[in-house]
Amino acid sequence: MSFDTPLPLASGAVLPFYSLAYETYGRLNDDASNAVLVCHALNASHHVAGRHADGTLGWWDNLIGAGKAIDTERFFVIGVNNPGSCFGSTGPMHRNPATGRAWGADFPVVTVEDWVEAQARLVERLGIRQLAAVIGGSLGGMQALAWTLRHPDRVRHCVAVATAPCLSAQNIAFNEVARRAIVTDPDFHGGHFYEHGVVPQRGLTVARMIGHITYLSDDSMEARFGRALKNGSPAYSTQAIEFQVESYLRHQGEKFSGYFDANTYLLITRALDYFDPAAAAGGSLRKAFEPARGNRFLLVSFTTDWRFAPARSREIVKALVDNGTAVSYAEIDAPHGHDAFLLDDPRYHTVMRGYFEAQVAAHV
Repeated sequence: MSFDTPLPLASGAVLPFYSLAYETYGRLNDDASNAVLVCHALNASHHVAGRHADGTLGWWDNLIGAGKAIDTERFFVIGVNNPGSCFGSTGPMHRNPATGRAWGADFPVVTVEDWVEAQARLVERLGIRQLAAVIGGSLGGMQALAWTLRHPDRVRHCVAVATAPCLSAQNIAFNEVARRAIVTDPDFHGGHFYEHGVVPQRGLTVARMIGHITYLSDDSMEARFGRALKNGSPAYSTQAIEFQVESYLRHQGEKFSGYFDANTYLLITRALDYFDPAAAAGGSLRKAFEPARGNRFLLVSFTTDWRFAPARSREIVKALVDNGTAVSYAEIDAPHGHDAFLLDDPRYHTVMRGYFEAQVAAHV
């Protein structure tokens, strides 16, 4: 969907016009009260469920669909790709109207709040005055939270999974190391690598390897790989792939570098860094969430998620409770680390199904 009205950004820059790629699932009911917006995380897209024409399965297909926790027989689900991404919405790979060339590194920095404003325009264009719920995991959870701060009257329920009210210094540090891997790749060319017909594949590979380590728990890595050698015995080499876990990380990194855009990676990780609603409220998370007093929340965290630890979700829960806001909280004892929000944990899915059936569907 194309938008001709300029989008002002938090940085002071403006997107003069832009397009958003989106998919919908289910049917919008007569009073448009059953819409659920799904916000994506770092490397995901608008394709959240079902089998795409190219054969790929939606990244949250285990949760969304007919008869699933978020039942598309009952809800009208919207998956949207954010500006700055590389999966169809306007981003660094698209034409900059000011130069006639690809935006590249000149694409303006975007924030979680900028994405919410773009999403709000899409929702309005679809004829939806109020969302039944907005949901997301990780970075998507931050967007769901931001909806209740910026447009509390336009959403009834917020479901934020494996997320945080802001990144810790350690998380920002991981993002910076990943970005440095990309920008120091000789094929990066200052972000204008499209014009050179190359991709900073080495930098992207390393960035993904770094990120992937943080998505898994120590226990899950130990159970899956341990200290198993790739070829059964050591090669006594500093260059060869010696351990199975090394082979796995390189495979994940190389696969990622084949489909993801380097400038998009820089933009999205920086948006993660900037998200901090308490900063505009004198450092008070309780005060930041005052606009959301009329909303209802579900927060879900996972015990072995050390990147977005349960303690961070509990910070949000406390702020909401202190405001007298209706909130439910589930802390799932799962071994998978941060990636648990994408996996088939029956306890997690039971919580989600129960909330959508008992709470979200009550006003649909």
